[in-house]
Amino acid sequence: MTDTTNQLPAPVSKEPPARQKLWPIWLVAIIALIIAIVLALWSWQQWNNHQAVMQTLQNLQQDTAKLEDGYGKRGSQENQRLQSIDEKLASQRELIATQQRQIDHNARELLEAGNRTRTDWLLAEAEYLLRIANQRLMIEKDIRGAMSALEGADEVLAESDDIGVYPVRQQLAREIMVLKGLTDVDRTGLYLKLEAAIDSIHQLTDQALISENAPGFIASTEPQEEATNEPGSIAGAWNKVKSTLMQVVVVRRMDEPVKPLLSPDQSAYARLNLQLMLEEAEMAVLRGNQPLYERALAKARATIDDWYSTSNPRVTALSEALAELVQNNVDPELPDISQSLNLLKERLAGRLNSTNDDGEENAGNSNGGDDS
Repeated sequence: MTDTTNQLPAPVSKEPPARQKLWPIWLVAIIALIIAIVLALWSWQQWNNHQAVMQTLQNLQQDTAKLEDGYGKRGSQENQRLQSIDEKLASQRELIATQQRQIDHNARELLEAGNRTRTDWLLAEAEYLLRIANQRLMIEKDIRGAMSALEGADEVLAESDDIGVYPVRQQLAREIMVLKGLTDVDRTGLYLKLEAAIDSIHQLTDQALISENAPGFIASTEPQEEATNEPGSIAGAWNKVKSTLMQVVVVRRMDEPVKPLLSPDQSAYARLNLQLMLEEAEMAVLRGNQPLYERALAKARATIDDWYSTSNPRVTALSEALAELVQNNVDPELPDISQSLNLLKERLAGRLNSTNDDGEENAGNSNGGDDS
């Protein structure tokens, strides 16, 4: 027994295994958790920014749609006005064509009347000139052309030996004097000035739009207070900080209406709107429509004052030019010069009746001679 025990291996002492270290795993988990939280916050912020941008784009699209709708209605109104003006022009052309046909008819009658004397021809020429004068004044509103036609008719009547045209020439002198007292409208000059104003509108850039010059925007320009109680270096640094803050900080007054700023697309629409207003004023000049002329220029000036900065030289020049143009009267009150034409018609009818009576008397005398 003892020998067997001695042959067995010596017992080995079993030591407990060493405990594993877990703090690196916890550190990695904490870092991963922090990164996940940061990524979540960053994603949430990006999502909010995206939502804000989408809302801004939606608002801009709505504003653009409203603006396009407004300008579409404006264009349809302008088309209706132009259509009505075209209809009036067509009616005036028809009236002129009718008068031209009447004049041609009178001319043919004159050519067919071979037994008329030189005085009859002169009176017919004077009647034609008087018709032209009335047409120039009533339809074309051409004061100079009407006065030239009246003076020509007076010269023709002066060449005739008919003493019965004295009342006609007396009335002609009155009508010529009245026309000389009127101020002719330089329609060509006004039209060219409006064309120049339209050209200047196309030269307005986006820099002419109202920006910081809009009402309600006031920069902080308070005078700097000198610190006399502090040392020189500290006072200089303090004044420098104050001046920097005054350049950065602005004050917006909410007690005055603020004019909204225009985007580049809206600026193009504004220029197009101004062009349409001035073209409307040009049409009013050609047709002699004073209310339409004043209304179009007033709307153009209001648009310039609302959307453009008065500090821009081009804007100032354009506003002053429109202010000068609005003072012109494109529809002066015209007198009635048809009295001389009516008197001459009466004289022509009297000469025709007397000629017919003389012809019948001569025919009767010749018939009596044949009977004898």
